[in-house]
Amino acid sequence: DGTGIVHIAPAFGEDDANVGRKYELPFVQFVNEKGELTEETPFAGKFVKDADKDVLIDLDKRNQLFDAPKFEHDYPHCWRCDTPLIYYARESWFIKVTEVKDQLVANNKTVNWIPQSIGEGRFGNWLENVQDWGISRNRYWGTPLNIWECDCCGKQEAIGSRAELAEKTGNPDSANVELHRPYIDDVTYKCECGGTMKRVPEVIDCWFDSGAMPFAQHHYPFENKDLFEQQFPAKFISEAVDQTRGWFYSLMAESTLLFDKAPYENVIVLGHVQDENGQKMSKSKGNAVDPFDALKEYGADAIRWYFYINSAPWLPNRFHGKAVMEGQRKFLGTLWNTYAFYVLYADIDEFDPTKYSLDYDKLSVMDKWALSKMNTMVKAVDENLGNYRIPEAARALDEFVDDLSNWYVRRCRDRFWAKGMEQDKINAYMTLYTALVTVCKAAAPMIPFMTEEIYQNLVVNVDKTAPESIHLCDFPEVDEKMIDSTLEENMDNALKAIVLGRACRNESNIKNRQPIGKMFIKAEFDLNDYYKEIIEDELNVKEVVFTQEVKDFTSYTFKPQLKTVGPKYGKLLGKIKQALTEVDGNEAMDTLNAEGALKFNFDGEEVVLSKEDLLIDEASQEGYVANSDNGITVVLDTNLTPELIEEGFVREIISKIQTMRKEAGYEVMDKIEVAVSNNDKVTEIVKANKDKIASEVLANDIYFESLDKDSKYEKEWNINAEMVTLAVNKLA
Repeated sequence: DGTGIVHIAPAFGEDDANVGRKYELPFVQFVNEKGELTEETPFAGKFVKDADKDVLIDLDKRNQLFDAPKFEHDYPHCWRCDTPLIYYARESWFIKVTEVKDQLVANNKTVNWIPQSIGEGRFGNWLENVQDWGISRNRYWGTPLNIWECDCCGKQEAIGSRAELAEKTGNPDSANVELHRPYIDDVTYKCECGGTMKRVPEVIDCWFDSGAMPFAQHHYPFENKDLFEQQFPAKFISEAVDQTRGWFYSLMAESTLLFDKAPYENVIVLGHVQDENGQKMSKSKGNAVDPFDALKEYGADAIRWYFYINSAPWLPNRFHGKAVMEGQRKFLGTLWNTYAFYVLYADIDEFDPTKYSLDYDKLSVMDKWALSKMNTMVKAVDENLGNYRIPEAARALDEFVDDLSNWYVRRCRDRFWAKGMEQDKINAYMTLYTALVTVCKAAAPMIPFMTEEIYQNLVVNVDKTAPESIHLCDFPEVDEKMIDSTLEENMDNALKAIVLGRACRNESNIKNRQPIGKMFIKAEFDLNDYYKEIIEDELNVKEVVFTQEVKDFTSYTFKPQLKTVGPKYGKLLGKIKQALTEVDGNEAMDTLNAEGALKFNFDGEEVVLSKEDLLIDEASQEGYVANSDNGITVVLDTNLTPELIEEGFVREIISKIQTMRKEAGYEVMDKIEVAVSNNDKVTEIVKANKDKIASEVLANDIYFESLDKDSKYEKEWNINAEMVTLAVNKLA
């Protein structure tokens, strides 16, 4: 305000009190413990905030008011009732924690903080600047402060046990007194001076109780010494980030004072849960989520899974239904559907896994791949959980369930549909059964309810000697002999090629059911016929060819990335643009991949352009579609022969009939009859491929006229721009 005068109130603020002590200012306290002005003032009995206007009027009347501008500023309010608060100096009991500051800092350095930045930063800084701990509270409820004071000479004694209290009072009943107010306040004893020793009125800060938890829970040191020493220090604790000045600190302070060691070995610090917009949840804001409502709507497993996989534990989490449901669909739903697939066909075949075993040498490549991925997953989950990397463990589970469902089961469905119980079918059942039980055991700590239900049906239901709960099972052990990194790498490479091939199909607008003649792959790896056949089957391609030359099908064009090239070579930008239009696209791309840069020389000045300096467009020759990523280029030959087109029709017809079976409510193994009518072209294609179509859709016969049966299900379809009527009828 320009006066150069600073108002100091040592009785009503920490900084003011420190300044007052430094300059020996008088300690004036005209406010009582109710927050009312005292009798020494003209405003006795008024709450301090209600007296603001009266004080200003009084100052103005006495010509002592310079100015009273209104301005907005932060002010403390009660978090419960929103009443304005004041800082108030009063006598308190303190623990002189500053005496053990060095030990606190040293003990903290023995703790594995997750993240480390909290232990070294927020918590570490708090300990470096630690203040004496005011542990007394002037309240009724709480742990009574165990100090007795003489009402005559002022002598003070700290009582350390019930036995000591009984000894002091000479009354054995004192050993059994209720240790809370008002009962403990009635226990007195004589002082040496003849006065009466009475307990002081204060209770202890509840945070002191929380810090006493490790030993208080066992009534140590009075009993359970061995049990306490087995469990102390704790291997692991976890709480929210605000506990750096709460529970984390109270535990560390008391443990250091009593045992001179850290009370915990590992700490995971949790971020706060926010609403969908990143705002702190609050009942007053109306954005708080009732946990019981959320549990009812989404289920406990889905909520747990969301927090495990969403982000690192110490980061804030935006909680909203859409995110929870996405995890529910992607992971929980996929796991459950894979389990349901197994149960469906195991029930049909009356398959009992206790009657068979896994013979590794007899397994197919897909079985060995699934078991290798399973053991790799178990290893990753175990290592990550052992090092408190929660999202990483969750992602390993998520990826394996996705691989199991969307790759292994999808690739092996025909094996489960096969007739009889040949060895290949047994292998498929046992591989899927083993994978399901193992992933459930690995995921049980995270999603305890779904995994328990699956375990009860898959294991307890068929093996009466098994542990009665999945949570009584050992965590899965890794079988290193089953991990085949080469097999996993080859399958991953095949999948990468398939992803690029699908992108080519989408770009060419050719349906997945339409066969394609050839696909070319240029990559640093090569794959044997087994993986080629997988790629061919997945992409509906007749032949996959690995080649190091795709120049006949693709070319590349280059432009400078102005954001990076401009600042480096601004005056040469025109020449760079021209030079890039003149290069051979394929040769330039080979150079870029091999050397990491394209180099030019303009009048003696060298220009080096990395991939980050270039805008690269890939162009395909007519009749071909190409896609590239991470050093892999895939080219699809999109030229379709009449034979390929006919085969595409056959696949579409089979798909439509299978859809009709499902819509009509037929069971998987029901036999049917089929009718095709109202389109000569489609009729001729079906006649030419009758046996294949009948076998695929479980049809005893196919007719080429309308079915004259009341129970038929008939529907008109557009198949590759050909309108045709199809009918199905379940046979008795």
